[in-house]
Amino acid sequence: MKRGEKSKRLPTSAVLLAGGRGTRFWPRSRTRTPKQLLNIVGKETMLRQTAARLQPLIPLRNVWVVTNAEQAAAVRRELHEVPASHVLSEPVGRNTAAAIALAAIHLAHERTDAVMAVLPSDSYVADTRRYRSLVSAALDLARAPGNLVVLGLPPTRPETGYGYIESGRAVARPRGVRAYTVRRFTEKPALPLARKYVASGKYFWNAGMFFWRVSTFLDALRRFLPATHTALVEVGRTIGTARYESTLRRVYPQLENISVDYAVMERATQPGGASQVFVIPARVGWSDIGSWAAVFELLAAGPRGNVTTGPSFTLDAEGNYLWTPKKFVAAIGVRDLVLVETDDALLLCTRDRSQDVGKVVKWLESHRQKKLL
Repeated sequence: MKRGEKSKRLPTSAVLLAGGRGTRFWPRSRTRTPKQLLNIVGKETMLRQTAARLQPLIPLRNVWVVTNAEQAAAVRRELHEVPASHVLSEPVGRNTAAAIALAAIHLAHERTDAVMAVLPSDSYVADTRRYRSLVSAALDLARAPGNLVVLGLPPTRPETGYGYIESGRAVARPRGVRAYTVRRFTEKPALPLARKYVASGKYFWNAGMFFWRVSTFLDALRRFLPATHTALVEVGRTIGTARYESTLRRVYPQLENISVDYAVMERATQPGGASQVFVIPARVGWSDIGSWAAVFELLAAGPRGNVTTGPSFTLDAEGNYLWTPKKFVAAIGVRDLVLVETDDALLLCTRDRSQDVGKVVKWLESHRQKKLL
């Protein structure tokens, strides 16, 4: 059998990263019900929407989720069609390189090799049909040994909170979709540099949507993060045995706390990286929905409209996001506010300060207000 024929027969799996807390969505987002387990936009949770938009490309039986102990039970309930053994719980958070590596070790144990899509579980995509076609193209390109593929989002503004991908020459058209070589990754540039990137037309936002073979990723991990690779190979030997949990709890806290962007992707594009890195432009109406203000922007009919979730009355009120599903709310003469009510807490802030909601969580932690976390 030719190597290309063998590659085509590799199974395809998706790994959803679902360990974040989403502190900027307090008071709805809590330790056990973070952003990805909430219906922030639409009726279904962000996690369920992420899995659903992959259907039928990647069936739920081939989906894996990496989360933490506090959220694992809720993840299993939310994605009950996903095998329970595919919901992996980290003993402690060690950033995305370790989380992806943990899933890769399990996939290697179950399937020896597979094509692997790695996706965040709390993003919004407007054009799901286009998204699936691009994911399909990325998976095809990732089937070749040594290929690392990322979806790049055309930037709409000089954002300093995202990583950037510099594209090179066009080299492939998997399924008719154009792919480019990647020259380099740059994490969260200062505003003047971000402006230059956007103006050049050569850069894309990095939203953390990666594609590769399990064997390709583990080989890159061995080269670029050898201690993590060795430690997780040890964990892999215990999968399916009574020693797995104790080994994972012992080994995992010692892993390097580093993102896959720094640990693998940046190093792979450097001279001697020994991998081929590609970016596929993805204009799919993506948003990371990073704050209540971002939710307003997605849902509002216009910048001066109001977004409400329950019965309401507004008079001379514009640009407000009012989440009060259990109470009637009357808003008079107020503008650009965020109001979010839960049974035990109330958030009130201006839309332009919604990025600071995470500071509330830090204050609650420092004052040991566990009931509100």
